[in-house]
Amino acid sequence: MRLAGLLAVCVAFCGLPGRVSAEPVAAAFCNGLKSAVASQVSREDAVFVRSYQLATTESKLPDGLSTTAFVYDNALAVIALVACGDVTGARSIGNALSRATQGDRSFSDGRLRNAYRAGPVGRGAPNLPGWWDHRAQHWAEDPAQDGTSTGNVAWAALSLLTLHDATGDAQYLKDAGRLMDWIIANTSCADNGFCGGYHGYDPAQVRLTWSSTEHNVDVGAASHWLYRLTQDQRYADADRQSQLLVGKAFQNDHFLLGTKPDASLADDRLLALDVQLWPWMSRNDAPAAWRRAFGFAEAHLAVDGGFDFNGDRDGVWVEGTAQAALAYRITGDLRAADRLLESLTSDQTASGLLNATRKSQLTTGLSIDPTSSIPDFLYFRRPHLGATAWAVLAATGWNPFTGQKVN
Repeated sequence: MRLAGLLAVCVAFCGLPGRVSAEPVAAAFCNGLKSAVASQVSREDAVFVRSYQLATTESKLPDGLSTTAFVYDNALAVIALVACGDVTGARSIGNALSRATQGDRSFSDGRLRNAYRAGPVGRGAPNLPGWWDHRAQHWAEDPAQDGTSTGNVAWAALSLLTLHDATGDAQYLKDAGRLMDWIIANTSCADNGFCGGYHGYDPAQVRLTWSSTEHNVDVGAASHWLYRLTQDQRYADADRQSQLLVGKAFQNDHFLLGTKPDASLADDRLLALDVQLWPWMSRNDAPAAWRRAFGFAEAHLAVDGGFDFNGDRDGVWVEGTAQAALAYRITGDLRAADRLLESLTSDQTASGLLNATRKSQLTTGLSIDPTSSIPDFLYFRRPHLGATAWAVLAATGWNPFTGQKVN
């Protein structure tokens, strides 16, 4: 590793204690996740779980989060609950995702939305998040939440494949295939893999023409898994197509975010931690050179106690730090993995969930609106389902892209 990388790792880890056992940390994180989910699931057989809980400084959540269950967070929770041995809790959320693939209020093509309204899901089309806008005197929704991100659909498929492995229930496999079929039919971008998805309000949504490295990693992992189970050639083809974009995004020692709407490569100044980790974490056949991106992340994204989302190093991104802990386990560096896990224990709250950040606010350099270039996507210090799920995966050594524990 280069000296810069060594110095960055020291910044992240030198103030932390020596290696600790991951088992008690895994138990604490699993118990916290199960408790937080159980408080919302109760006895329901199909439930979407709200992604965020109140911060200690808040009396109410922002309107845009108060009823929101993000699909990505819920998919991660399914996988993490299986990793914890709580298949019953995982099925409650997985059933909600499964039902969402079978009916939508506006579309009949099998898509998922980026978010649904938290709470029980009946047999009809699931409700979308929203709130009453007292100032404008109308019902309001978020166009990004109403939209469909290719990566989120693929993560839902990964969660259903995980449930299929855990239960043998063929419906989960069928619905995972339905989701990937939607991606193949609706987001294909030829040599640029699969494009971003759709954005906006019903019934007319805008097709996103940029491609995301992260999304294509997700598509590749789910397609690879489906091909292994079904031997259906279209999934092998989708896997290969997704890897065209991932390979194109690799720049010797790091990955670009993907492509711009005009299909040119993304700005090299924009960095994201998960993009440096997921391409090689997600598959056993990844080129060995791709692991150089981890050293790049250590050199450019490490901060005191963990990792930042992007290159401005303005604080610890809890979800990403958990991803890095799992990445260290995959590379065999258990000491570094356990030090990050020990650091993450300080982020667990009384709710059982871990905060999304350690600082009050964390920048990403990205936009909430995927059609905008305004960098207004921020994380805040409030309990987060997705961050907790990743912490569970790191502590239990569960690779969500393959459904297997790290040796």
